[in-house]
Amino acid sequence: MKIQKANAGPLTNFEVVDFLRSRGASKDPTRVMSLLTPSEFKVYDYLVESAACNQTRESIDNFLEKSEEFQLAKAEVINIINIRPASAVEVAPIIESMEERNFDEDGLDKMVELVVQVLPPHPNQQNMDDEAAEDDGEQNADMEDGEQEADVDNAEEMDAS
Repeated sequence: MKIQKANAGPLTNFEVVDFLRSRGASKDPTRVMSLLTPSEFKVYDYLVESAACNQTRESIDNFLEKSEEFQLAKAEVINIINIRPASAVEVAPIIESMEERNFDEDGLDKMVELVVQVLPPHPNQQNMDDEAAEDDGEQNADMEDGEQEADVDNAEEMDAS
């Protein structure tokens, strides 16, 4: 990899994925024709399984704009974008010196709400949410079937009396 601008600053995982895609990285099995090195493919393979694969430049810019009110350090913002925490328990370790900066529980909850609204979910989290919704739908359908059978049994008992 050729360094185009030294010390340009830290990159988010999305920016790395975007750069690797621009160089020809993909999940295509014919990687032989690509300009990427094997280590770059390993980085790409790792990052497409992370929250970075669903992010867009617009969602990151939107998050950066809305998160200014929290006065976070650049490293904290980058970690939040890369990790995409979905609860206060996941956000708290990222933010340093919370007590000294008057970052209370309400601030954590607002930060989590912002992250959940603005940044797309992690692909594994999205799959788990879809499976949970399907399971809930199946349980509701089973309950409705059981209720219908119970209603039929009750109607038969009433007719018999």
